[in-house]
Amino acid sequence: MTPEDAEAILQEYFAPWIKQLGLRVEEVGERHAVVRLPWSDDLAREGGGLCGQAMMAAADTATVLAIASARGGFVPMTTVQQATTFQRPVVGKDVLLDVRITKLGRTLAFTEITLTAEGAAETAAHATTVYAIMG
Repeated sequence: MTPEDAEAILQEYFAPWIKQLGLRVEEVGERHAVVRLPWSDDLAREGGGLCGQAMMAAADTATVLAIASARGGFVPMTTVQQATTFQRPVVGKDVLLDVRITKLGRTLAFTEITLTAEGAAETAAHATTVYAIMG
């Protein structure tokens, strides 16, 4: 799967409000994806930091793209669990989400997502997900 294939999945299968996040697929591979969440003042909370809800939605969406890449294309799937830990604020910078599939089974997939502000060395947030694969 190519980044363009993943972008097509993003446009075809996701709700309009997810598309409004402006996510861009940077890279996809056999068991991973890298997705960019562009900075937007519309996604900032009081105090100027990127809101956690936007980062969680981006992590959830990027997970679908990583699993689709690993499976060779989109298949029906749904989030079973997502846990996110926020470690430092992101202000005025894009966030890069690096999704790594730690286990891909027939009916379940497990991932870890590292969210890093562009140009930063330290993690802004870390998430884990469990997905049910229905197709």
